[in-house]
Amino acid sequence: MNSPIDDALNNPQNLGEMSGADAIGTAGSSDCGDMLRLWIKFREEEGRRVIDRATFQSFGCQTAIAVASVATEMIKGKTAEEALALSGAGLSAPLGPLPPMKIHCAQLVEGALKNALTGTPASPVAATGPTLRDSLQPQQKLQIKFHS
Repeated sequence: MNSPIDDALNNPQNLGEMSGADAIGTAGSSDCGDMLRLWIKFREEEGRRVIDRATFQSFGCQTAIAVASVATEMIKGKTAEEALALSGAGLSAPLGPLPPMKIHCAQLVEGALKNALTGTPASPVAATGPTLRDSLQPQQKLQIKFHS
């Protein structure tokens, strides 16, 4: 029988960019290699603005992918305030306890969620702007000259 983390890794949910997102958040650093971007779309439900859908893209370890997968499912139907109340530990809870060296993966997802929900709503330019992969591309080309 697979563990919850194995299930999330073998069948990650909501993976990929989302066009027309209402909010986009990024967390992590290309310097250390762990980065996560989260896209969120809202809908009106009974007079409340709730999260309809969330997707993610991750350049990081498998644990970050697993946490992001369960977190994107967990926040559906929640208001921004309800989603913001979730800690990294809460977002990763369905996976069971994380090893101490993997707690940063849950914090990465929490950071991207908070960045998306507390920042300004994504403009059409931001929603169609550079992807997470683009932001990791070197800004300058390195030129090597050989002297004979």
